[in-house]
Amino acid sequence: MPIQVGQQAPDFTLMDSDSNKVTLSEQRGKNVLLLFYPLAFTSVCTKELCATRDNIAFYNSMNAQVYGISVDSLFAQGKFKEEQKINFPLLSDFNKKASRAYEAIYEHWFNDMDGVSKRSAFVIDKEGIVRYAEVLENAGDIPDFNAIQTCLETINQ
Repeated sequence: MPIQVGQQAPDFTLMDSDSNKVTLSEQRGKNVLLLFYPLAFTSVCTKELCATRDNIAFYNSMNAQVYGISVDSLFAQGKFKEEQKINFPLLSDFNKKASRAYEAIYEHWFNDMDGVSKRSAFVIDKEGIVRYAEVLENAGDIPDFNAIQTCLETINQ
């Protein structure tokens, strides 16, 4: 069953590109924006994450920690983060546990690439409750960042 607004966010522990463990439940007390994306270095993923990078002041003002998540290795994530000057953590879901928990995974994708994260966005509030959930079937689409920002403004009041 897809993740529903109002439910407790599935917990996970993933490695960031600096080899630090990040556990979602340890982020309680701040809002969290999870951005699942298919693959580092691809055009739409780069566009999405760079737009988020360029708007990080908004997310900071909303007390929101942003995490980018893909099935890329932490080493690929690190290189992507460095090259694109991404100013928020990128997490490696190499084993696909978080992508599956959030039902944000293409089990079968193009060019016989199986188990790739679907482009998705989840806003999780300070208590760990999902307040926004968007899972996109078309990897060429971008999450509705206006709706995400409105959600963060609403839960931050």
